[in-house]
This record gives sequence, C-alpha cells and structure tokens, in this order.
Amino acid sequence: MSKSEIAAESPNAGVRSGRKKFLVLGLILGVAAAGAAWFFVSGKSAVGEEPPAHGEVVSLDPVAINLAGGGYLKVGVALHLTEDASAAEGGQPDSAVARDLIIGQFSQASPVDVHGAREALKESLEQKIIEAYGEAVLEIYYTEYVTQ
Repeated sequence: MSKSEIAAESPNAGVRSGRKKFLVLGLILGVAAAGAAWFFVSGKSAVGEEPPAHGEVVSLDPVAINLAGGGYLKVGVALHLTEDASAAEGGQPDSAVARDLIIGQFSQASPVDVHGAREALKESLEQKIIEAYGEAVLEIYYTEYVTQ
C-alpha cells in the first residue's frame, strides 16, 4: 500500500487539512481587522496627512432672500474655519463671497423646497462655500432660518 492510499484511508486526513485552512483564514482576517482598527483609531488619511485642525466659528450677518415662488427666507450662516485660516484672516474672512453664494442658492428655491429640502439645500450650499474658500472652511452651520 502506498502512502497516499494510507492517507486517504486515515479518518483524520481531511480534518487536518480543514483545520489548516481555518487557521490561515483566521490569521488573514485578524491581520485585516488589526489594520482597519489602526487606520480608524489613528485618524490619519491613507497618505499619512493629519486632518486640518478646527479653528474659530465665524457668524455672518443674516440674509433676507425673496424666494422664487413668493415669500421670503431669512437665513444666517456660520463658517467653521480651520485653525490656519483663523490665524491668517484674524478670524474674519471676507463674507461677500459666502453671502453671494447664499443668495444664489436660495433665491432659486421655492417655499416648498425651503421647508422640505432644508438639509439638502444646506449640503449643496456647504459644498459651494467650501469650494469657494478652499481649505479655509471645514463646514457651515445654520444660525437662523426663518421663512414666511
């Protein structure tokens, strides 16, 4: 009898092979989980850059806007600046760009949009403001939101 025939007849031959695969799979999953945990706990991006430090929150004067379908909206916005922008601008960036973007965003909206899609309009405005100010603005907040 050959060794392969003896191994085939052995009742533990398949169990050993299954255990080995299970251990290798467990080891791979363990290493992947450890890598994912390190990535999320360290807070670093894939290229090793630190996220920008949070700076001041600057409130802009509220803007009253006539809506497209009638009525008006009074909206106030605050800009959350990065620490670098807070130091460079003295905490007061030029608000004309943000005010223009606010007017452009909401003057095309109908009263139904202003009531029902408030968060969607905010996300769109936030993207426009962050694009306009570059790396200086992290996010925006509503400080006032009144419709009539």
